Amino acid sequence: MANNLTQAEANRLLDASLGAAAFAAPTGPMKLALVTANGSASAAGTEVTGGSYARQTVVFGAASGGSASNTALITFAGMPATTVVGLEVFDSSGSPRRCWWGALSASKTVQAGDSVQFAIGSVIVALT
Repeated sequence: MANNLTQAEANRLLDASLGAAAFAAPTGPMKLALVTANGSASAAGTEVTGGSYARQTVVFGAASGGSASNTALITFAGMPATTVVGLEVFDSSGSPRRCWWGALSASKTVQAGDSVQFAIGSVIVALT
């Protein structure tokens, strides 16, 4: 789902892998954000606001075959009435760094007070 690396993160990885610069790892824990309009490699999407919405911690397992997925159920409770179209993954630094983004396979319309959940293994980030 969030299988697109941001341009800034891609540049950091490329510079590190080519010896041009040391890689500065993101500050954990990683946070999952929901968006109502998808972003791009260079610009963030429109994040959900309202209700009790807050970014949720997401833990990824070790990469295998060029991808990694979440290791626990993720729940966004007390959502506002909205339509979620994508996800973004941020770190937890003072100025959060957006690392990954991607569209959902199908948008999710929620009513005020609803919860949105992502099962174990359903949030996938990939370099392949």
